[in-house]
Amino acid sequence: ERDVLESRVREVEEENRQIRLQLSQSQGLAAQPAEGNYGNQQWVASLIHVACVCAGHNASRDVVTLVKSILFHRRNPLHFHFITDTVANQILSTLFQSWMVPSVQVSFYDADELKSEVSWIPNKHYSGIYGLMKLTLTKALPSDLSKVIVLDTDITFATDIAELWAIFRKFTEKQVIGLVENQSDWYLGNLWKNHKPWPALGRGFNTGVILLYLERLRRIGWEQMWRLTAERELMSMLSTSLADQDIFNAFIKQNPVLVHQLPCFWNVQLSDHTRSEQCYTEVSDLKVIHWNSPKKLRVKNKHVEFFRNLYLTFLEYDGNLLRRELFGCPSQLQTALEELDEDDQCYDFRRERITVHRVHLYFLQYEYTSTEDDTDVTLVAQLSMDRLQMLEAICKHWEGPISLALYMSDAEAQQFLRYAQASEVLKNRKNVGYHIVYKEGQFYPVNLVRNVALRNAKSPYVFLTDIDFLPMYGLYDYLRKSIVQLDMANTKKALVVPAFETLRYRLSFPKSKAELLSMLDMGTLYTFRYHVWTKGHAPTNYAKWRTATTPYKVEWEADFEPYVVVRKDCPEYDQRFVGFGWNKVSHIMELDAQEYELTVLPNAFMIHMPHAPSFDISKFRSSPGYRFCLTTLKDEFHQDLSRKYGSAALKYLTAQRNI
Repeated sequence: ERDVLESRVREVEEENRQIRLQLSQSQGLAAQPAEGNYGNQQWVASLIHVACVCAGHNASRDVVTLVKSILFHRRNPLHFHFITDTVANQILSTLFQSWMVPSVQVSFYDADELKSEVSWIPNKHYSGIYGLMKLTLTKALPSDLSKVIVLDTDITFATDIAELWAIFRKFTEKQVIGLVENQSDWYLGNLWKNHKPWPALGRGFNTGVILLYLERLRRIGWEQMWRLTAERELMSMLSTSLADQDIFNAFIKQNPVLVHQLPCFWNVQLSDHTRSEQCYTEVSDLKVIHWNSPKKLRVKNKHVEFFRNLYLTFLEYDGNLLRRELFGCPSQLQTALEELDEDDQCYDFRRERITVHRVHLYFLQYEYTSTEDDTDVTLVAQLSMDRLQMLEAICKHWEGPISLALYMSDAEAQQFLRYAQASEVLKNRKNVGYHIVYKEGQFYPVNLVRNVALRNAKSPYVFLTDIDFLPMYGLYDYLRKSIVQLDMANTKKALVVPAFETLRYRLSFPKSKAELLSMLDMGTLYTFRYHVWTKGHAPTNYAKWRTATTPYKVEWEADFEPYVVVRKDCPEYDQRFVGFGWNKVSHIMELDAQEYELTVLPNAFMIHMPHAPSFDISKFRSSPGYRFCLTTLKDEFHQDLSRKYGSAALKYLTAQRNI
């Protein structure tokens, strides 16, 4: 079965390659619809419309896998129509804007505006009110949209969606809706004592895949018809069990001439006790898989291993590969790349700066409640796969909100998901926002990743740290009190949290400043990077901190890179700095240029935990070219700083020359 799957993937990719080659050799295909025959299949380069109801964090993840499976096989331009709640709208709009898939349009419709249309219908299905939203599509979607394919989020395509779109041409003049027969015995009744399903035609129909002829539905008065049907049946049924599917089936029972029955391989339903295996002779014949069992991938089916592998292929598939052009036209990124000088010694750094990384915000469920006193502070950090082990410890040390950006591949993001769902500590913390920045290119875009975490913090203040540090116990409450005491709301301050480090993997974490000082004197702890990069934290003035009881101001010095608490409206990190070197230094320089007062907190501390050196620091140490380009970027940053802040920025250039 794995061989069949891999063979099928190779065949589709080769077929798509051949078609793109032929398209690129044709004239004017991007400008107008065109038809042709390639192999035994006809394709139509016309716009295909797809609608989906999506609400919440989990459904937003599911819909990405659905979209990947469609994009992988498609040869046509697509227009996705998403009916979303606020959460899904933010997640999916950011994802598609950063994905930049050619020949794909995306529109969003506010589910809140449609709730009144269906909120009067009692629904026992786990999908809740959103499970009824498909009934409202004639009203929700643009009035000039005549046809649309409607899909559940738990669908996986195994073929080109254009084949399904072509079935609209087979509708009779009276048919307005295309559906696959339900493959379970639900609507036959008597599954258990007192089981009484809604009325349906025979076995009924499943609404996971629907062809809606919107133009005709509006003409026959669909909105009034489904309402009358629901009102009539609810008098005896009292509520729906399968959400919109019950109402669609009751409507079809009364109006069978309006339905076009689709071949069952267009919706192979993998719920328990279904007749789905009768839909195909070979697994390679199926078109659409529908994971409509609450068990999802654990459902029982003779070929479930094949189905699972197909699903996992798209779940972990590199979404960057789906940015391919349909018609051989250059993309915005290709045009920008052509403007770069390939002979520039720092070409790779320039290229990284214009690379657009896909971003999936709030990968897991996130809940945030603002504090009444407006002093809330979010811990902001970034990490990659090799730092996952720090997450549980940080959550134990910091009870406040956290915003994390994770730089990962599609496959690694799924590994992280399994890790988080298996962790008792992480799955019980709902105030941690996990934002995936998908890998692309040869550098680690550390400041871009940091900015994703910073932008998506919800609180008025942020604690800008690194994932390798454990904050002292109680730091969250201490920072909130300090924010009030130092009048952060009305002054430009950056509160410095002194940084220390241990070389021991097992550490009895100090519970107070006195205990930390004792460990410092015994050599168990050190001031951070004192032995390799003293300048990075020397201006903190650790000698003064030892006896300080009140906050004290320090001046900026060259290469100072403390960890600070600032208002969320602080400047973002400069994204030209990738990998190792100057990524934090440049940020502190800009804070100082904007006249932030650097204030050290006397009773706060954080401790860096040991780990293997990153790949980027190894590259910096071993590559003269890397160091040369970093110096070039520093010079350019200084020039930009001078242009923005004038004479106030001269001290940075002077300090750099004196190093």
